[in-house]
Amino acid sequence: MRILLPILLLVAAGCAEPPKAVPVAPEMVAVIPAADGHIGTVVVRTGGATQVLHGAYAAQRVASDGHATQASLTAEDIRRDFGGTLAALPGRPATFTLYFLEGRDELTPESRQEMEKVLAELKRRPAPDIVVIGHTDTVGTLAYNDKLSLARAERLREMMIELGIPAERIKATGRGKRELLIPTEDNISEARNRRVEISVR
Repeated sequence: MRILLPILLLVAAGCAEPPKAVPVAPEMVAVIPAADGHIGTVVVRTGGATQVLHGAYAAQRVASDGHATQASLTAEDIRRDFGGTLAALPGRPATFTLYFLEGRDELTPESRQEMEKVLAELKRRPAPDIVVIGHTDTVGTLAYNDKLSLARAERLREMMIELGIPAERIKATGRGKRELLIPTEDNISEARNRRVEISVR
């Protein structure tokens, strides 16, 4: 048996056909301007060739045999051919900063108005991931400010839950007076440090 095994392997190897190239699905690579007008660059490498796409709507079609040809699209082509895909992409991350009255978990009048923009952004996203981080100024003890900063973050988290966002998608935490936006000495009342930062993805 030990003698026959190498022979069988050699026979099998001699009968094996060389591997065939597996065809790939045709592809389209295109440069789509961002919402703010920024135009990036895409490098396409296929079949040993490299093509740099750096203009708005510049494109390259890659056939199933790997052959690539340059193409030019329009904004209408993108909407027609890729509109569904683009609509399904997650929104760009957004960050908001809201400010609070001194020693309280109540928003300032200006930030109450800003909160409307935050809520509108959340409504626009089907499944947002949200991080809410509360901060304080340096008035009071470390323990007091830890508690106050968390209360501020939790207050906004509750508002978002009331909007219908699942609680598990919102993380709230407090940093107290450890991460000051405006560095100050201890026991200084600084309105810009009494804030909550909201990150929405």
